[in-house]
Amino acid sequence: MNLKLMNITKFYGKNKALSNFTTELTSGIYALLGPNGSGKSTLMNIITNNINADNGNITYNNENIHTMGERFREKLGFMPQYSSMYPNFSVEQFMWYIATLKGLDKHETKKQIINILQAVELDDSPHKKINSLSGGMKQRLALAQAVLGNPEILILDEPTAGLDPKQRIAIKNYISKIAFNKIVIFATHVVPDIEFIAKEIIILKKGVIVDIQPSAELTKKISDKVWNIITTENNIQLMQEKYKIINISKIEKGIELRVLSEDKPNESEVKNVAPTLEDYYLYIFDNI
Repeated sequence: MNLKLMNITKFYGKNKALSNFTTELTSGIYALLGPNGSGKSTLMNIITNNINADNGNITYNNENIHTMGERFREKLGFMPQYSSMYPNFSVEQFMWYIATLKGLDKHETKKQIINILQAVELDDSPHKKINSLSGGMKQRLALAQAVLGNPEILILDEPTAGLDPKQRIAIKNYISKIAFNKIVIFATHVVPDIEFIAKEIIILKKGVIVDIQPSAELTKKISDKVWNIITTENNIQLMQEKYKIINISKIEKGIELRVLSEDKPNESEVKNVAPTLEDYYLYIFDNI
């Protein structure tokens, strides 16, 4: 299982949305991180053949995806950020509709729908109309339709958006479980959602790959740049003027600040702390 993207470039007018994007993906979860306008959605739409690249080539198992045509699309599951669903369909009707579009076997589809709806916690709502679902339920249904048919390549755009913490954990665990035999591209703004499940993190800025490594390797790069400072409430504004502050919390001793700094802050109560992927994300986009 091998998806190669070579020199993928895309313009919108004079704006270059992607610039020579090149990487190779095998089975597992790849997180796609970057601010708005970084090229994440453009990349996903090019892989799914919704738009064409201006330059570059994509192969799956060494065969050009355009040459494969329908055979490649059959291997795809796509969850767009803003899914269009027929409001008067029930949850179950919508799943059967997608199964028909995918040309799936009826007997196998019935078992899959039961299992998938259970996994995304919609098994108690099969007859609910889509227009009566909450935002989080619609989000889970969008994931369910993407997974239907057991695609080899699963592309997920903000799959945990709008979910409560319990649902986010359940969905992350489900995606992790099914990713052993799939290539999963997981685009998100919620950095903690992918920190411990992604095989590699692809960080994009203005259509260019800034970094691509496992989370642990990325955080190593700032192991000496994240600090906790204990201070007083009166000093918060002064500290904000001096440092890049990630978090402010009240503790028994006073106010604890989590700070990004190239050098050890010159304060009385300061200690170096283990960085997170979110720390790295904030660091990298504040320094490039």
